[in-house]
Amino acid sequence: MAELLRSARGLWAELAGVPGEFPSATGEVRVAVAPDSGLCPRGWVGMVTLGGATLVTVPDEATGELLHGERIFTESALRGRLAVASVLGPATLSYVSRAAFSPVAPDALRVEQLTVSQANLGELERVPGEEDAAEADLGGITSPAFVIRAHGRPLAAAGYARWPHRTAHLCVLTAPAARGRGLARTVASAATAHALAAGLLPQWRARPLASCRVAAALGYEELGAQLSLRLG
Repeated sequence: MAELLRSARGLWAELAGVPGEFPSATGEVRVAVAPDSGLCPRGWVGMVTLGGATLVTVPDEATGELLHGERIFTESALRGRLAVASVLGPATLSYVSRAAFSPVAPDALRVEQLTVSQANLGELERVPGEEDAAEADLGGITSPAFVIRAHGRPLAAAGYARWPHRTAHLCVLTAPAARGRGLARTVASAATAHALAAGLLPQWRARPLASCRVAAALGYEELGAQLSLRLG
């Protein structure tokens, strides 16, 4: 747990793009001005909590002044200080070590390891709609695609995008008609195993409860959450 937390904090401190480390003490909050923060879209307020400590990035000094003295960093508390136009999240952030990983039996379902072009991921992304496809973000993977197909058509797929700090950001999607059959867990298991074999830290970011359950079944440990606020 301690090693996972250290690595996760190192990742998000690097993404924030500000000097210094992620806060380490439970309850500690650091607010930093970072117009190009990777914690959120440009111009937004980004907040990541890991192990009870929180890093907040703001787009400018004026926004930072509005948060000066704030002790409770939740969506409701920030809405009380800022003119919030929209919100992304919160999304849970979960990580798994090689020792904690609980893989799916390899003979459970046939998983193919394909290149992104071979996997025809665009067809799978069109089926569930824009919101689910955006949540999965299969188009951003840099690893091979791990796919379960029926009659040549993809039913479920997973892969990961290589992030800084030797992190593998997992991306998983199942066609709506094929859900509830364990396909997401199976393809995600293959992608996670590939990441661990490469010496990477698998990261699972999720908002839907069903996605969180898949991560937990594979041994991922929920360490915190990410929240982004667009200012009005």
